[in-house]
Formats: sequence, structure tokens, C-alpha cells
Amino acid sequence: MLTITQALVDQIVAHARQDHPDEACGVVAGPAGSGRPERFIPMLNAARSPTFYEFDSGDLLKLYRDMDDRDEEPVIIYHSHTATEAYPSRTDISYANEPGAHYVLVSTADADDAGPFQFRSYRIVEGEVTEEEVTVVDAY
Repeated sequence: MLTITQALVDQIVAHARQDHPDEACGVVAGPAGSGRPERFIPMLNAARSPTFYEFDSGDLLKLYRDMDDRDEEPVIIYHSHTATEAYPSRTDISYANEPGAHYVLVSTADADDAGPFQFRSYRIVEGEVTEEEVTVVDAY
């Protein structure tokens, strides 16, 4: 289960809407071993594509060094889908290399008539996708 603050949900969704029609991507870091997402880190989609996202390798290296210096880890890795539901694509699954992270997808397409966006979270381990419950709280 992913427990996340409403403020972080709002930031992730705002980033997805801002970068639309391209996919948005980023990380929410938290204290190592805590599993608690705290620090919102929007990233540039180096692919600048409406159907694919890619972290810039230099930006990613800086991010991991910064997280290491702060004793943090990537608790959430997020990106958006602009025309499909919030479910990992084959490409998303193949690039998922953080087995401890929550993979959050936001769809800015109204694919299910449920409203202006979908916000869903998954665990992706060795190619296996498991959707998990998302609990939104005001504060931890």
C-alpha cells in the first residue's frame, strides 16, 4: 500500500497537467528505509514525447548523488500517460529497475469517464506488475 499526502498527490498531478501533451516524470524521495514519500522532485522528460518518458542520464546521476548525500531513496517513481489509462506499458515494465519503489502513473486522459485524471500505484518486480491501494492523508 502507498500512503501519500494530498499535497504530494496535488504536485504530481499538477506536473502531469503542466507537461501535457508530453509525458511528465519525476521522483518522490524519502528517508532511506522509511518507505515514506516526502521530497517532490519533478524531472525533465528527455524524450519530450507524448507516448514515452526518459530521465536525462546526467540529471538522474545528480539526483541519485543528492539522495545519497541526504540519506534518501526513491520511494515513488512517477510518470504520466497522456492518451491511455494509468497502467504500466510494456516499456514501463522493462525500465522498472527499483524493486522497492512505488510506480505511480497519472493519466491525463479521461479514459474511464471517472474524471479529469487517474492516479494509480504499482509495484513492479522482475517484470511482474501488482496494483496497490493508495491512501491519501493530510500529513504523516
